[in-house]
Amino acid sequence: MSSRERILGRVRRALADVPPDEDAPVERDYLREHGERTVEETVDLLAENLADYRAVVHRTDSEELPHLIMRLLAQRGPQYVLVPPGLPPEWMSAADPTRVHDRAVSTARELDQVESVVTGCAVAIAETGTIVLDGSPDQGRRRISLIPDHHICVVRVPDQVVASVPQALERLDPARPLTWISGPSATSDIELDRVEGVHGPRTLEVVLVR
Repeated sequence: MSSRERILGRVRRALADVPPDEDAPVERDYLREHGERTVEETVDLLAENLADYRAVVHRTDSEELPHLIMRLLAQRGPQYVLVPPGLPPEWMSAADPTRVHDRAVSTARELDQVESVVTGCAVAIAETGTIVLDGSPDQGRRRISLIPDHHICVVRVPDQVVASVPQALERLDPARPLTWISGPSATSDIELDRVEGVHGPRTLEVVLVR
């Protein structure tokens, strides 16, 4: 008997008392979040865990946001910045670099010539320090957040901040192209030497904007 047949046999035995065409209920009695927090404490936890993953965290308000993005881009000195089609235009109203709009015909080689990208996000998870992109117009296609070396991601506080992964999943459409980001792209070799920017941006800057 193969391993496949053994596993399927166990599944059949486990479902033996379930009537045909009836789905077995799945118990979901796990904790939805760990501890009780105020909105401010949840946002603070998000900032703490983002920083722990080596993301650079900034806090601002909607009026100051365009000037903060301008300063962050000026510090990097990019000639071009990639923007998704639905990025709110006021976010980039003070920025100097030439904006490159993502197009379906854009190749990976062309996108690799762009140093920075600015996006929004779908949701941010405080307990894990994770931001999730779902391909919405203010985030664009998955590859535009993976190819440039510098990613500025704007999180609307507190509307887009949740405490836990279960709460995030309730907001997300599993049919959409979800990208889960916890800090800048990194890996390590057998000697545990950390290398950043391997399969995504080397620098991740998260802007928490009220």
